[in-house]
Amino acid sequence: MSEYAIEAVGLHRTYRSRTGWLRPRRREVVAVRGVDLAVRRGELFGLLGPNGAGKTTTIKLLNTLLLPTSGTARVAGYDVVRQTREVRRRIGYVFGGDRGLYDRLSARDNLRYFAELHGVAPREQRHRIDELLDLVGLTGRDSERVEGYSRGMRQRLHIARGLLHHPEVLFLDEPSIGVDPVAARELRQTVADLAANGTTVLLTTHYMAEADELCDRIAVIAGGRIRASGTPADLKRHAEGRQVLEVEAYGVTDRQLAEIHQLPGVREASLRVLGAVQLLTVQSAAGTDVQAEVLRVLAGIRLGRVLSRQPTLEDAYVAIVSGTTAADAPEPALSGTAVPV
Repeated sequence: MSEYAIEAVGLHRTYRSRTGWLRPRRREVVAVRGVDLAVRRGELFGLLGPNGAGKTTTIKLLNTLLLPTSGTARVAGYDVVRQTREVRRRIGYVFGGDRGLYDRLSARDNLRYFAELHGVAPREQRHRIDELLDLVGLTGRDSERVEGYSRGMRQRLHIARGLLHHPEVLFLDEPSIGVDPVAARELRQTVADLAANGTTVLLTTHYMAEADELCDRIAVIAGGRIRASGTPADLKRHAEGRQVLEVEAYGVTDRQLAEIHQLPGVREASLRVLGAVQLLTVQSAAGTDVQAEVLRVLAGIRLGRVLSRQPTLEDAYVAIVSGTTAADAPEPALSGTAVPV
């Protein structure tokens, strides 16, 4: 038996469409461009990337919902194209959002319904459902209609649904999206418990702190390609030696952001809106203090907190995706140096 639960070599996926009626034109969009992955059994593996990077397409190729245009993949030892039924028997798929549950049924009735679809033996269903409700913290709320559940409770029920048939591999596609901080913490604990009990988990998320806390290894995908892969500590080396300046501001313009990008020593500058506040993050080369110049560019607008700090996984992620990683940072070995399939 292979040590890998997921093996992919050279996965490509191209979407083809036609536009127009009288003069139809064919259009091709390449979503995944040669992805290699190798995820060990029992590992909690993170797949990070911006919107449109190819994360969800990659997961759908691995869980048989899409066929690859080229390349090969095996999940739980079975080929995703030639042995689709065997793969589906051994995987679970949990996606973020409200879809996939019946609101007018209780949590227990939802799980009974999906247990039948997954072929769970009737004599095992009650025990398995009780076990999963306890695992995801819904015992005592299982007789309530799902329409009255919070987003966090729905996500935990999604996880229970995905585990009904004892899958070897669980795909979690942004399970904590839109969930409040308390519910997100409970979800993280549930996911960590799954991996601790031997389930292989492939997780996609936009939350860097979540990936840093949970994942044994992480791959960063952008433009349909794996840009970097390794442990969280490996990836942080992509921003090693940099300085990070954070500025809370009110009214930073695109012109000012572009000017900051052009300052000597600046490697990356990004702007996020957090309610009424803008958070400007500037990464600079080692030994280069850009604070005075940044504040000069921002002269005339209201500022809040100004902080210099060490790089985090999020800073490394921004550097990897933007292609501005430190030149002296050692490239971690690609965890997707996949074995032949």
